[in-house]
Amino acid sequence: MTAAQTFYRSLAAGAALLAAAALPPATAQQQPFTERTDVVVVEVPVQVVKDGEPVRGLSAADFEVFDGRKKQDIVGFEVLDLYAPGASERAAGAVPAAARRHFLMLFDLSFSEPKSIIKAQEAAKGLLGTLHASDLVAVATYSSSKGPQLALGFTTDRAQIGAAISTLGAPELVDRSPDPLRLVLMESLSDMSGPRQAGQGAANERQQEFAQVKQEVLLEVLETISAASGRANRQNMQDVVNSMTRSFTDLAKLMGSVEGRKHLVYLSEGFDSSVVTGTFDQARQDEMSAQSASGEGYLTDSDERFGNSKTGNAVEKMLEEFRRADCVIQSVDIGGLRGSGDQAPRRTNGKESLLAMSKGTGGEFYENFNDLSVAMDQMLKRTGVTYVLAIQPEKLKNDGSYRRLKVELKNAPRGTRVVHRPGYYSPKAYAEQSPLEKLLETANQVTSGEESGTIRTSVLAAPFRAAGDKAYVPVLVEVDGPTLLAGKQNAQLPIEVYIYAMDKTGAVHDFLTQTFGLDLTKAETPLRQGGFKFFGHVDLLPGDYSLRVLVRNSTTGASALRVIDLQVPQFAQAGPVLLPPFFPEPAGRWLMARETLKPEAPQVAYPFMQKEQPYVPAARPVLGTGQAAAVSLVGYGLAAGDLKAEALVLTHDGKEVGPGTLKVVGREGGGAGGPDRLAATFQTPNLQPGEYLLRVTLTDGAGKSETSAIPFVVGAGKGAAG
Repeated sequence: MTAAQTFYRSLAAGAALLAAAALPPATAQQQPFTERTDVVVVEVPVQVVKDGEPVRGLSAADFEVFDGRKKQDIVGFEVLDLYAPGASERAAGAVPAAARRHFLMLFDLSFSEPKSIIKAQEAAKGLLGTLHASDLVAVATYSSSKGPQLALGFTTDRAQIGAAISTLGAPELVDRSPDPLRLVLMESLSDMSGPRQAGQGAANERQQEFAQVKQEVLLEVLETISAASGRANRQNMQDVVNSMTRSFTDLAKLMGSVEGRKHLVYLSEGFDSSVVTGTFDQARQDEMSAQSASGEGYLTDSDERFGNSKTGNAVEKMLEEFRRADCVIQSVDIGGLRGSGDQAPRRTNGKESLLAMSKGTGGEFYENFNDLSVAMDQMLKRTGVTYVLAIQPEKLKNDGSYRRLKVELKNAPRGTRVVHRPGYYSPKAYAEQSPLEKLLETANQVTSGEESGTIRTSVLAAPFRAAGDKAYVPVLVEVDGPTLLAGKQNAQLPIEVYIYAMDKTGAVHDFLTQTFGLDLTKAETPLRQGGFKFFGHVDLLPGDYSLRVLVRNSTTGASALRVIDLQVPQFAQAGPVLLPPFFPEPAGRWLMARETLKPEAPQVAYPFMQKEQPYVPAARPVLGTGQAAAVSLVGYGLAAGDLKAEALVLTHDGKEVGPGTLKVVGREGGGAGGPDRLAATFQTPNLQPGEYLLRVTLTDGAGKSETSAIPFVVGAGKGAAG
């Protein structure tokens, strides 16, 4: 067994204190609920409309925000205009999370005929081409037997969205990806193309895989669901509608935890609204009135004549929850989408219920539109300009309570309408959140692309050439122990690690997720003295990526998201390639763990080697001022001959500090496309303690140069990598 194989096995085994496990989330009993008070910034997205058009050119001074009756200072202000010149090229991650529009496409399988749903799929796909690159779309289904089922979480990946719409997440049609955040529906999509450009044309590139999906298979599934719902309708429609309102009320509460403007695109034929309002049959109404006048009122069914007040109250409660969640229902009547040859009867009185749902939340009712992009064009333009106002309420308790908001526009012209979230929920203790709330919160963090969190985390990723088209990209995640342990802990600490590689359209090309359990009766001391380090990898085609790495303490809910830019080169064509400088670390600083590989995963040589000895590089090297540290430089396509290496030190914000001393002391040739490994030493100039950036430039024997960089820290004493 080689040294690298032995080293790999030790990484795979991990520390004795660490065990990979699918651990359940902490329960409320494990972590008592407390009304803790924190400083929280609340972002309030606002749209100002006049004569159906968005009002542009406003500033923070034009607005007033009230939390309850108390006027709040506006501590932050940002404007997003999706239809301004150049806005269509703006990367999705560059848009603030609070300003992003979220569209949940909900296909109603119980109150719709199967052939209407098939037609609605095509209508829904038409909407994708008109959305902005920053718009997030999720796909779900509703049935009275299962309630709402999430097929795909909120994502900007138009190909995954198209796949979810085409299959509606049906197990018969989808070999589902193991992605716990549901950002990826089918793993095979990631293999179909490299990084894509934003827009409908790019989405079509991968949606072609689903053009041949057999509609008869999906139709058979839908007819089974519809038949079961039809039997329930005949037996007791009120129970079916009450079940729907309960499910939708829970869905609305869940949407309240999603940051940003939210639209529920409800594709349905609607439920029979006579269960709420009473029968619409005038002859039957006249008959019941005559019975009442003749003293035979006991023959009249009160619910049939006047509707059921309990059901009506449940519907209103449901709509109030959607209003609280700042989620607008855009109802789409799909009953008129079927072809003329379809003899299935039209669902009774469904239009009235759809109209009530949209009107009750400030949305619109769309009828008989085969292309939703045409139907919703005005709505999209009206919501295209968003002013994001940030406030910082005082003494906000972490009790999940609802707080009302009011936004006023000073000196508003006549006819101006201000649309804003009517309120917000104060933070809720992590242990009190439902599993789906936790899923959406985590997915929202990853897709936002905004670095955040209280756990100090560092990430190192570098592409190594591998067999086939994809590069092997090891990802090292260092987690500071004391910040990971902050707050009340249980005896066993579950740690979640999420790694997603996205292109600029938000499409996921590969991901890795894993949960580890730490026995704190043994691991707490070494954790407080150092931390936890994870070694995983993703496989990526050449292109530019945004690597999102999220680490969470599953007991307290504390987390950290780190975002790094990653370029995977065309190794065969790129000429010289220089990976980031690698600083080997001494053993024993971290509790180490490696990803759990699938049995069918190909064997890959351990990438971090020097003089045939494996090492683990530091993600955030800690160096001593004026002291020399060993460094490994790895390059591809370097010409033979003398090498010239130069080092430049910059501050973390990019200001030049001065050169460092970099000496190459050995070279191991890669041969046959393998890497050149250069042993070197780096000595920092005399620097004050703090954060810096090391930029290395390597010039090969042919005079070609390549540059790479890594952040590092100067400590007061001897560096950990020294």
